[in-house]
Amino acid sequence: MAEVQQSTDFLIKPEKSTPALDTSKWPLLLKNFDKLHVRTAHYTPIPSGNTPLKRPLFDYVRYGIINLDKPSNPSSHEVVAWIRRILKVDKTGHSGTLDPKVTGSLIVCVDRATRLVKSQQGAGKEYVAVLRLHSGVEHAKLAKAIETLTGALWQRPPLIAAVKRRLRIRTIIKSKLYEYDTDRNLAVFWVSCEAGTYIRTLCVHLGLVLGVGAHMQELRRVRSGILSEKEHQVTMHDVLDAQWHYENTKDESYLRHTIKPLELLLTTYKRLVVKDSSVNAICYGAKLMVPGLLRYDSNVDVGDEVVMMSTKGEAIAIGIAQMNTAVMATVDHGVVAKIKRVIMERDTYPRKWGEGPRAKAKKKLIAEGKLDKYGRPNEATPADWTNNYVDYSAAGNGAAAASTPVKAVKVEAKVEVEEAETETPSKRDKKEKKEKKEKKKKRTADDAELEGDGAEVQKKQKEEDDDE
Repeated sequence: MAEVQQSTDFLIKPEKSTPALDTSKWPLLLKNFDKLHVRTAHYTPIPSGNTPLKRPLFDYVRYGIINLDKPSNPSSHEVVAWIRRILKVDKTGHSGTLDPKVTGSLIVCVDRATRLVKSQQGAGKEYVAVLRLHSGVEHAKLAKAIETLTGALWQRPPLIAAVKRRLRIRTIIKSKLYEYDTDRNLAVFWVSCEAGTYIRTLCVHLGLVLGVGAHMQELRRVRSGILSEKEHQVTMHDVLDAQWHYENTKDESYLRHTIKPLELLLTTYKRLVVKDSSVNAICYGAKLMVPGLLRYDSNVDVGDEVVMMSTKGEAIAIGIAQMNTAVMATVDHGVVAKIKRVIMERDTYPRKWGEGPRAKAKKKLIAEGKLDKYGRPNEATPADWTNNYVDYSAAGNGAAAASTPVKAVKVEAKVEVEEAETETPSKRDKKEKKEKKEKKKKRTADDAELEGDGAEVQKKQKEEDDDE
C-alpha cells in the first residue's frame, strides 16, 4: 500500500473538455436523459419531490403499480379488492378484466397510479391459449387456420361476458401455433391482439374455419401493455408476505421489490422535462408553456401523447403535444402541451406562479382598489396600466399571443371596460337555465289553468244534464 501511495498521484487532473455523461443505465424516465434536445439548462432547483425509487415508503406505495400473476378462480375485481385491503390504501384499479379461470399478467394500480388505468386498459395484450378441437385435423391445416384469423375480425362477446353482447371489430396483430397433440386434439397457440378481444370467441371461430368445431380449454395472459410475465411479476403471496414483513420487521426492501413506481408504465412515451417552478402550475391544470420547458424528445408531433416529467424523473402529467420538435427548438413563447391527465398530487412542489413583477404590480393595484377584485380596470385605474397592460386571458388575445411575438399593445380603458362587461360563458349558461326554469313554471301554470277550465266546463255540463 505504501509503495502505491509513493508511486501514484491521487488527484483529479484538470481537463480541457467536459466528459460525456452516460445515462444509459439511469432508471425509468431518466434513461438516456443526455440524448434529449436541450432548450435551456437554466433553472432554479427546488428541494421538493423525490426520485421515484427514493420516495418515502408511504408515497412509494401510493404512486406504485404491481405486475400481478393473477391466480385462477377469483375474479379480477376480487383480487384488486384484496390488494387494497392488504396494503391499507384508499384506491386500487386494474389494467383490464380477466375471467375468473384465466391466469397471468394483471397490472394493479395503487392510489395515485389509478389515473393510468384507462391508458393501460386500452393497451395491447398477448395470450397463450389451449384449444380443444372436437375432431382431428392435420397440423399444417391448423397452423394455416390460426394464421388466417389475423387482422380485423368481427366478434360477438360470449354468453357469459362483462360487456354488452353486440357485434364489434377487434384486431388480431399476430398469432402462432406452438404445439399440437394429434392424439388428444389439443393445441397450444400464442396470440397478440387489441384490448377487448375475446380469445374464447376466437377459438370457436377457429373450429368453424376448420369445420370440426372447437372451444377454449385454458387461457393465460403473458403480456399486458409493456409489462410481461418475464419482468417484475409477483404473486398474491408476495404482496401479503411483503406487507407482513414490513409491519413486523420495518424492513422496506421486500415491499419495494413487490411494488414498482408508476413511471415504469410511461417509459415508452415521448418526454418533456419541465422546470421545477412550473410543476405545481401543471398539477393545477395549467398548460405547459415554452418558458417552462427544459428538454424535449425527438420526433414529437402535434397530437402525440407525451409525459411531462420533473428534473428528478417524476411523472407530473400525461399531455397532448401542441408543437412538434422543430417548433419547440425555434420559438420563445406559446403552448407546448395541454393536459390530458394529471398524475402528481397538488402542492408536492411549492406554488411559484404570480410572483413576477407584473403579477405583483397587479396585486398591489387590486389591494389599493385601483383594479376590481378580478383585476379589471375601473375609474381609479392609472393610465399607464391601461395603456401598457395586455390581458391574454381575454377572448381573442390568447390566439394572437400564440401566433405573434409578445408586444406591449395600447388598449384604451374604455374598450377594456366594455370587454369586461360582456357576458362570460358561465353567466350566459346561468341566464339560459333561469329562462328555461321560468318557461317551465309558466307552462305548468298554463296546464293547471287549462285543467281548471276543463273541470268547470264538465261541471256546467253536469248541471245542465241534471236540469234536463
